Amino acid sequence: MTRPETKILVDGGDPQETRQVKELLGFVDGQTTNPSLIAKNPHIRELVASGHKLSSRDEMDEYKKIVQTISPLVGDAGVSIEVFSDEKTTPQEMFSQGQEMFSWIPNAYIKYPCTAEGLRAAEMSVKQGVRVNITLCFSQQQAAAVYAATKDTKEPAYVSPFVGRLDDIGQSGMDVVKNIKRMFSKGDGHVLVLAASIRSLEHLLYCFVLQTELATVPAQVLEQWASKNFPMPDKQFKYKSPGKPIPYEDLDLERPWETFDIQHELTRKGIEKFAADYRATLSRPA
Repeated sequence: MTRPETKILVDGGDPQETRQVKELLGFVDGQTTNPSLIAKNPHIRELVASGHKLSSRDEMDEYKKIVQTISPLVGDAGVSIEVFSDEKTTPQEMFSQGQEMFSWIPNAYIKYPCTAEGLRAAEMSVKQGVRVNITLCFSQQQAAAVYAATKDTKEPAYVSPFVGRLDDIGQSGMDVVKNIKRMFSKGDGHVLVLAASIRSLEHLLYCFVLQTELATVPAQVLEQWASKNFPMPDKQFKYKSPGKPIPYEDLDLERPWETFDIQHELTRKGIEKFAADYRATLSRPA
């Protein structure tokens, strides 16, 4: 296979799945995890099914074991570990979790949601040398805010625009990736675009066309890519968008992050879903 310039991350929470993908592709550049994916981990499901109630500490310890198993399997794109947060979690609470999680493995990236609280936690983190991945991003304005909030980072920060969830509401999710790439081409390169919520082989191939630095992909899409003998997009490749185009905005990346419109309904819904998944499956108290 021709190894793409876009780094490939596995989107999942099961180390066994990561091993299988690595065998299939011959490499895995990194991995992204989140509370929903960890809740689906076979060992966690077994614990919960057996009636074992996890405390908050147990929950952190189980998450730690999972990422410590995944860590040596992946390359330099690292393992993204998401803080447990809901609409009430403060920046300081997120930051404290992030600091602990960052100490678990040598190649950690800490995932914070693209909210005011998450961006404040990211600001604190990069000043302390903690690598960050700002997740649940659905707009160019949010990505501009991530750029401004992470200026003090010593290593590249990641921003994760969610493609599939925008497609779900009738918009062209890949347009957000394209627009962010265009906007960041005028910047200093400290934020890398990590295309997320990839649902299809077409999404993945278009990421290669757009030269996104990273893409996190479910195992089933990577299996589909392998089954077709790892096609790469040629000059004839045309991405057929399923939704309404999202226009490019001309934004000044030097503005303070607080001046961008970072509100997005899908970010709020995403946080609610992650919170519900870890509460329900891991019996975390509300």
